[in-house]
Amino acid sequence: MSLLQIYSPVFNIKTVYYIVLIMEMTDETVTCSSHNIYPLPQVTWATDPPSTPEVLENVTCKTTDHKGLFTVVSTLRILGNLSDYTYFCSFISADKTQVWTASRKIQASITQEEGHSMSIPCIAPHSLHNFSLTWTFSASSEPTVIVRYDNRTRHTFNLLEGQAELDQDLLLLGDGSLLLHKPDSEEHSGTYTCTFSDVQSRHVIQTNVNFTVARISEWM
Repeated sequence: MSLLQIYSPVFNIKTVYYIVLIMEMTDETVTCSSHNIYPLPQVTWATDPPSTPEVLENVTCKTTDHKGLFTVVSTLRILGNLSDYTYFCSFISADKTQVWTASRKIQASITQEEGHSMSIPCIAPHSLHNFSLTWTFSASSEPTVIVRYDNRTRHTFNLLEGQAELDQDLLLLGDGSLLLHKPDSEEHSGTYTCTFSDVQSRHVIQTNVNFTVARISEWM
C-alpha cells in the first residue's frame, strides 16, 4: 500500500488528505484503488515493456460518499504470464500538477542450490529521491522485514546481518538487489519482496526463491 497526499479545496481551505493507494494482483487481474479523494483524479495505466492503449483498456469505477469524497477502483487484465510485465497505475490530480504512481512486478521464480551466494534483483523503475527501500521475506507465515534502507539518513537495518546485504553504491543508482551469502534450503526458501517508496510513488517487486538441497558430493 502507498500513502499519498492530495490537497483538497473542500470547505474552501487547503486540507491535506492522507489517502492510501492500494495495488493488488491476482493471476488474472491487477487492481489499483484509493478512497477519500477530492477532486476526482484521472487514472492511467502503463506497462514495462510498453503496451498499446488498446491492450491497456481497463474498467474504472468511481463512487462518492456522503461527504462528496470519491472512491476509485480501476482493474486491468493481466497480459500474458505474470512475470512478463511491470504494471504501473497513476493517479493524476484534476489540475494535472501532481502524479502519484504505484507499480508491481512479479519476477520469474529462481531456483538455485543452497550454499552458493546469489543476488535477488530489485531495480527501481525510474530515478528516486529521498526514498526508502524495504525487503520482506515470507515462507509460510506473515512477511518479516529483513532489510530496510533510508536514503535520507543512509541508515540500514539488517535482520540478516552476515547472511544478506545491499550494495550501498548501487543503491544510489536505484539498484536495491539483495545479496544472500551461503543460503540454506530450509531457512531461506520463500517469497522475497522489495519495495521502493518516496513521497509520491511506491514500487513493489516480488520474487519466489527456492534453494535446493546441495548434493552430498559437494560437501565431501
